[in-house]
Amino acid sequence: MAQDLIRPWSDEYTDYLRDESRRVGTADFIAFPATEAEVIEVINEARARGVAITTQGARTGLVAGAVPYGGLVLNLSRMNKIGEIGNDDSGHSLTVQPGATLADIRKVVEAQGLFFPPDPTETSCSIGGMAAANASGALTFSYGSTRNWVQSLRMALSDGSMLSLARGESHASGRSFSLATEDGRVISGQLPSYTQPNVKSAAGYFVADDMDMLALFIGMEGTLGVVTEIELRLIPKPKAINGLTIFLPSEEAALKFVRFARGIASRPVAIEYFNHDALNLLRGMKSDNPAFVEIPVLKPHYHTAVYIEFHGDSDEALEEAVMQVMDAIMEIGGSDEDTWYAVNSRELEPLKAFRHATPEAVNLLIDERKRSNPDLTKLGTDMSVPDDSLEAAMDMYNAGLKENGLESVIFGHIGNNHVHVNILPRDMEEYERGKSLYLSWAKRVVEMGGSVSAEHGIGKLKAPFLKMMYNDEDIEQMRELKMLFDPDGRLNPGNLF
Repeated sequence: MAQDLIRPWSDEYTDYLRDESRRVGTADFIAFPATEAEVIEVINEARARGVAITTQGARTGLVAGAVPYGGLVLNLSRMNKIGEIGNDDSGHSLTVQPGATLADIRKVVEAQGLFFPPDPTETSCSIGGMAAANASGALTFSYGSTRNWVQSLRMALSDGSMLSLARGESHASGRSFSLATEDGRVISGQLPSYTQPNVKSAAGYFVADDMDMLALFIGMEGTLGVVTEIELRLIPKPKAINGLTIFLPSEEAALKFVRFARGIASRPVAIEYFNHDALNLLRGMKSDNPAFVEIPVLKPHYHTAVYIEFHGDSDEALEEAVMQVMDAIMEIGGSDEDTWYAVNSRELEPLKAFRHATPEAVNLLIDERKRSNPDLTKLGTDMSVPDDSLEAAMDMYNAGLKENGLESVIFGHIGNNHVHVNILPRDMEEYERGKSLYLSWAKRVVEMGGSVSAEHGIGKLKAPFLKMMYNDEDIEQMRELKMLFDPDGRLNPGNLF
């Protein structure tokens, strides 16, 4: 019975009031369903009690999407079953429950010589959360985000009915759509009329003319329904992976190299960036913290770094691309002595440890500062711009940071013109100054034709930013779309709006 699934709130559940955004919410009840039937029971009971529902997975999100604003926490971590790998004319696939983690999915998939490309930094994230935020990562440069790799899903709506969607089966006609639930109810309406920026973006509902309707529900941040099952598309694991971390004498040289790397015939699967401040932070952490021992030594003259990765059928097939890279490095002031090159899994491990170390170092630094100032947090941007605005955006970030005297690091997915500027305030006055600077950057990024959220979503923290990208009519159309699937506004209140 649903009454047995829903537990009154108590102090033992305190951890479920927060996610990696560090924001803390409130709740009255919590439930840990293990099956789709139990999810439906909980939703129906919540409706009967008139309480809102906040859906959670692994709570690794950075925008407070899983932080409850009262009501019921619906935590899906126990729905973690991973099915058998299937194979048909369309290729390999895997059906999973939403609470399965990316790390566990990778173990199953890679043991069969297969590959699931989406790669958010935190592998403890749940696949349901990845679908909710349309998660991406370094490999998005080549493979695209989670949306590209979902074949079908099942979703419980706020009235307890079920919606099942498979790729290629339901398309909008222009912006009009019609979907049928499993009990025969028809949901018809209009998709919002806005045109999204032509950049990497996870801001608002994904819509387009004549779109496959499956795409709408990947990136909807839990506002339209509760995903209970996901079918993932898999591909053969690359037979050869080559990675290079290239240290360059200046940011200008690094940006020049990024332009070159995008044009290589054997297209890189990832192009990542680390500025001078990021390297200095890692130097300090490697010196003072044993947790960073795996990072190779960063020589004093290393100024800026770019990580580039290639996938192919053989090392020989990638050799020409690597040679082109080495030639380009020499032309812009780098050298083979200042390049880490890896051609197998063992050699790639320290390069990947380096790639993931910067956000870990930032969090450790901020946690240390919070001991004397508990309200302090980092300010992390998540914005993308069009190709022709990359240098202008970098100039904007650097000038603003220097003018305001703020400590920071810049790193991330520069292949998609998407870097994270992490402002590291030392006190609340610097935090407020950084917050104002961030807002001014967001306005300018939108003017450039960019997105205020490239991969983390909007959640609750960035709802004001959504209003910078879309006008009042656009936002109202998003609300109307939500109301078609969730008339009482019961699902994840505070997310997006």
